[in-house]
Amino acid sequence: MNRIKFLANPSVAQSQVTTDFANLDQVGQVRKFHSTFPDYKPTPLVSLDHLSQALGVKGIYIKDESCRFGLGAFKALGGTYAMGRLLADRMGEVPEKLSYQMLTDPKNIARLGEITFVTATDGNHGRGVAWTAAQLGQKAVVYMPKGSAPARLAHIQSLGAQASITDLSYDDAVRLAAAQAQERGWILVQDTAWEGYEEIPLLIMQGYTTMALEAWEQLEQRQEKPTHIFIQAGVGSLAAAVVAFFVNAYPKERPRLVIVEPETVDCIFRTAQAGDGKLHPVTGAYHSIMAGLSCGEPSTLAWPVLGDYAYGYLSCSDSIAAKGMRILGAPLPGDSRVISGESGAVGLGAAVEILQRPQYAQIRKQLGLDENSRILCFSTEGDTDPLGYREIVWDGAYSSQE
Repeated sequence: MNRIKFLANPSVAQSQVTTDFANLDQVGQVRKFHSTFPDYKPTPLVSLDHLSQALGVKGIYIKDESCRFGLGAFKALGGTYAMGRLLADRMGEVPEKLSYQMLTDPKNIARLGEITFVTATDGNHGRGVAWTAAQLGQKAVVYMPKGSAPARLAHIQSLGAQASITDLSYDDAVRLAAAQAQERGWILVQDTAWEGYEEIPLLIMQGYTTMALEAWEQLEQRQEKPTHIFIQAGVGSLAAAVVAFFVNAYPKERPRLVIVEPETVDCIFRTAQAGDGKLHPVTGAYHSIMAGLSCGEPSTLAWPVLGDYAYGYLSCSDSIAAKGMRILGAPLPGDSRVISGESGAVGLGAAVEILQRPQYAQIRKQLGLDENSRILCFSTEGDTDPLGYREIVWDGAYSSQE
């Protein structure tokens, strides 16, 4: 059974879209801001040497975001930077002066007055917004789509946010958050963009680049360069941030950048497949265990980057993510364990399946995966839904053998 579909990008050699928002100077400024937070430290880059040997490649590296700011996922990188920039703008301060200390100065908090940030989320982004609002002495309201894990709701509420699970899809929850922001004078902090709403999503994308910068530096310290980067996409903001960073980091011989999505909500894949320059959302009811990637409408900011610079697009069944979780949670002897949630593990799961399974020989060839390949994946979340994690890792849900 084929659980992976691959689509090569025929226009990757004629890339024209600017990636200047993620140039090294800009990214350095973003990381400088993040480094002022007391809880900031680079997350680990784990080298799975024994797995790479078993699969016949030169290296496999996992950026482990399960310990980012103690929140279990990378998402706060975007929320902190966007919310920090918004507050600094209200104070008339330039971005270069932005810091945690400036934003948490009681005089500045009093000067700003009470501000409410609102967002829609499956969990991780909302948790990051709630945490940032609490850190900066402000309020947060969070709307979650139907089917969101109760544990993720509880995490957000524990940070003092007003949060609830709606009976809406993710995309409709976004529309609800946007309407509430307009009606109540709140500030919408959403990591997807649409016509008329692009400034804040761009800041969020820039915030995500700290993770990519850390991974690049960690590889440079080892004198390693990735040949392939598997990066997952929901609306595409994270993927576009990572792609744009590595386009800037390796301007001459960039790695092959591969976008990975759930097959039931593969709006980037479908947009690429259509090839008509228009966005192609997934409509109707949809579900994937990859809750963080269950987004039906591509970001207007992300797609141009992914349409120009991605080497190709993968659409994967839930069993691919589940396999990635199990491999990382029960690694080969000598490799380090990584606790990775459903959305975090799909990149590795896809890479392993393509390298292992005879039916993916053509995809392997198209991607140029061989004994010289060095593969970088981003495990963007830990077990932020502990019950769901155990159902997959302990009980074998979504088996790759079925």
